[in-house]
Amino acid sequence: MVAKTNLSHHLALLVSTLLHLFTTTFAIGVNYGTLGNNLPPPSQVANFIRTQTIIDSIKIFDTNHDILNAFANTGITVTVTVGNGDIPSLANLNSARGWVAANIAPFHPQTRINRIVVGNEIMATANKPWISNLVPAMRTIHKALLLAGIRNVQVTTPHSLGILSISEPPSAGQFRRGFDRAIFAPMLQFLRETKSPFMVNPYPYFGYSPKMANYALFKRNRGVHDRYTGITYTNMYDAMLDATYSAMRKLGYGDVGIVVGETGWPSVCDPGQPACSMENAAWFNGNLVRRSRQGKGTPLMPNRRFETYLFSLFNENLKPGPTAERNWGLFRPDFSPIYDAGILRNGQVGYDLQNSFFLFY
Repeated sequence: MVAKTNLSHHLALLVSTLLHLFTTTFAIGVNYGTLGNNLPPPSQVANFIRTQTIIDSIKIFDTNHDILNAFANTGITVTVTVGNGDIPSLANLNSARGWVAANIAPFHPQTRINRIVVGNEIMATANKPWISNLVPAMRTIHKALLLAGIRNVQVTTPHSLGILSISEPPSAGQFRRGFDRAIFAPMLQFLRETKSPFMVNPYPYFGYSPKMANYALFKRNRGVHDRYTGITYTNMYDAMLDATYSAMRKLGYGDVGIVVGETGWPSVCDPGQPACSMENAAWFNGNLVRRSRQGKGTPLMPNRRFETYLFSLFNENLKPGPTAERNWGLFRPDFSPIYDAGILRNGQVGYDLQNSFFLFY
């Protein structure tokens, strides 16, 4: 009887561990922005995501306490963001401990906060105090978490592809000189030490040109040849990820994991921007979801599943800038889908995915 009980206990632990690994490693997430005056309350959002979608992770751009409370006991993991302007002060341990005490400790573990991202695309800001304090703040926040007894929350920071001085061909990917050794090497060392991922935001939309339309959209195309590896890339998304990986590997950190913090495609743009359409948004996001779930990886990282956060959950009508900025959403405020991206539980599979042979190498 004792042996059976112990066996059952160990099996339960094994199943629990495997489920945890599955949900955290193979996640389909979404960025949940709140720059709108017509958005539903967080409690409704949490219930919708939990019951109607395959989304198992969200990323927010602050530490909104209403959202953190709403996602308590849902099983959905939450990534929170440190504001850019807070970075210099959070390099100080007392400030970091206060921030953790105010924004993480009251909600964890009932709300599954699994990651803190420090700032948003800081390396693209040219703000010297933010950049110089970025890695120190990451280390200090991690230390503050440990002092608070919180050991299962990762700390990282998201990057645009502007961090690369060379991105084509992918195998030649390289971080910008000056930042490679001064910023990225110590950052990657910290990520390796803490088993946290390098977060990158690859947007083929921003690399779109009429000539490269199919390559950007996962559609049939001739591909782009990498003369150094002999690989022909069939889509821009894989090329962006492999260029990032190549830059990491050149510094000796090819073993550090990669998470896609943002990617997506807008459905409406200003006149004269042919890249934007509901069809293109559905095609890109639908195929991205399918690829992420299949775990095919990339040519340089085969069979690797990338935790991926689509941008974004809702259209946000208060965002400044061009029309496209307000039309990245998957859903309207009433939760009706703007197009089928294959993330609803009711059997929608994405835009014409049955004929998407170009997903395979």
